Amino acid sequence: MTSLLITNIGELMTQDREHRVLADAAVVLEGERISWIGAASAAPAADEEYDAGGRACLPGWVDSHTHLVFAGDRTAEFEARMAGQSYAAGGISVTVDATRRATDEELAQLVTARAAEAAAGGTTYLETKTGYGLDVDEEARGARIAAKVADEVTFLGAHLVPDGWAADDYVQLVTGAMLSAVRPYAQWADVFCETGAFTPDQSREVLRACRDAGLGLRVHGNQLGPGGGVQLAVELEAASVDHVNYLGRPDVDALAGSWSSWDSGAGRRGTVATCLPACDLSTRQPLAPARKLLDAGVEIAIASNCNPGTSYTTSMGFCVATAVLQMGLTVHQAVRAATFGGALALHREQGNDDDGARAVGSLAVGHRADLQLFSAPSATHLAYRPGMQLTHAVWRKGIRVA
Repeated sequence: MTSLLITNIGELMTQDREHRVLADAAVVLEGERISWIGAASAAPAADEEYDAGGRACLPGWVDSHTHLVFAGDRTAEFEARMAGQSYAAGGISVTVDATRRATDEELAQLVTARAAEAAAGGTTYLETKTGYGLDVDEEARGARIAAKVADEVTFLGAHLVPDGWAADDYVQLVTGAMLSAVRPYAQWADVFCETGAFTPDQSREVLRACRDAGLGLRVHGNQLGPGGGVQLAVELEAASVDHVNYLGRPDVDALAGSWSSWDSGAGRRGTVATCLPACDLSTRQPLAPARKLLDAGVEIAIASNCNPGTSYTTSMGFCVATAVLQMGLTVHQAVRAATFGGALALHREQGNDDDGARAVGSLAVGHRADLQLFSAPSATHLAYRPGMQLTHAVWRKGIRVA
């Protein structure tokens, strides 16, 4: 097993539970795992050596919310929104039509290209969803294609009620034949619990059926206005509730309460609040109250929400910069949310010797060797030089991919 010493690191942010920031540091990768971290002056010998040249080193981004399986274009919708039209859930149907027309090969090429773009920007662990098929065969096809590219697949058959369907009848399809068809490829289930999509009761029915089928739970909630998404996510102990733009005090308290007995050693976690700042800018919704959530004791994640209608970007660096510049987070907090927070939202923040370096989102001995170097001496440059491509090199499972 070949080992690699990356040395002369100007700043190394571990983003583990100890939140360490090391200067003049080094890290050793051995196979797919990290085998050593510490001061460059004390680094052990390795088979190969890479001089970081004083650059900053971070965990690879963990993008816990994307919609990569799509075809088509929604530029006209975006232009209309920028001209003052409000965002509504119905635009999803435009993408459904285009995605259904695409061949398997075309869809696979599109998903692969988007994942490669994300990796070039430092993303080393990626979730993506179905949800642009909305019938049994198309949802299964989307999940099958996604499973060949993404690290985690989420079943989002409950994305929108298709034309010609009564909502309750469609819920029966989602929880029956569609769930059975998608189950071999998915680890998670999600539902768009919003006005214009699914009510809390309908969402609960979908999530319970998916939980009974062995899938973990996620919720799109409180994006377009106050609603029941957050409360439902906490009630069902979902791994995350995503968007969270409109939160009342009871919502924040419920999320905070879910973390009151956090014990990673026992596998107990709360519900992560996933913020999607690029989407907030595009839809002109209020930015998710990330600062308020952190102050209340809620664990947050930052994700790209890459999708054709409201957030057509894979740039986690852009999302982190936005969180710092407009959402009140420090650089360290934003980076943590985009690495360790994303891992928490996917239940991948911890591991042991028996599960093949399961842990991602942080740099620690035994964790998966996913990391990135910046063309800058510190992570602060993400917000200090917003919009610049700062990713210099990326390793995933110990192999350099960018």
